[in-house]
Amino acid sequence: MAKVAVILSGCGYLDGSEVQEAVLTLYFLDRAGVEVSCFAPDRDQMHVVDHRSGEATTERRNALVESARITRGEIKSLAMASMKDLDALVIPGGYGAAKNLSNLATRGVDARVDSDLQRLITEATEQGKPIVAICIAPAVLTAALAKRGERATVTVGNDLEISKAIESFGSTHRDCPVTQIVVDDRRRIISTPAYMLGSGPKGVGAGIEAAVSALMAWIS
Repeated sequence: MAKVAVILSGCGYLDGSEVQEAVLTLYFLDRAGVEVSCFAPDRDQMHVVDHRSGEATTERRNALVESARITRGEIKSLAMASMKDLDALVIPGGYGAAKNLSNLATRGVDARVDSDLQRLITEATEQGKPIVAICIAPAVLTAALAKRGERATVTVGNDLEISKAIESFGSTHRDCPVTQIVVDDRRRIISTPAYMLGSGPKGVGAGIEAAVSALMAWIS
């Protein structure tokens, strides 16, 4: 049975993982018959956002503890993940990817990626293991690749600002509808726009389903 890591960053699209993207990812991976292991950074989120008002609060919340809400408690610290135990890596979106898995939200083209995620992406690329990046996660992925002088072809839909960031990291952005995917066969990277472009779970789910199907063609 193939083993796939899903990397989360909290619970809620404004300060953590986008919940629908995360759940759809877990659903389609489970339906494909893979063994899923979830991981998240064991540290405080950049901040906590009230998802009704959209405003930041004074609360402090741990990204691992919050991510456990999505996985029914089945999750480990990102520091424990190793690609030698895994066949593929999947990173759902939500602004937590740009706030907790990296500092892309505050540093833009000067972004640094969480050290454990950077290590995991490096292991995956060195071992030739596939990576699926969803929503804003392709920008984080290309920031990590840039640290190694590597590049890829990915999508975040048609978002001008984020696509410019991707290009600044030396990678190539390709516009893509929400229901479709972009596949970089050379780098073994699959990306889909999800809520960077979509307006509801139907289209977002179709794109994630397509990404998982393409992944399974490589690892099953």
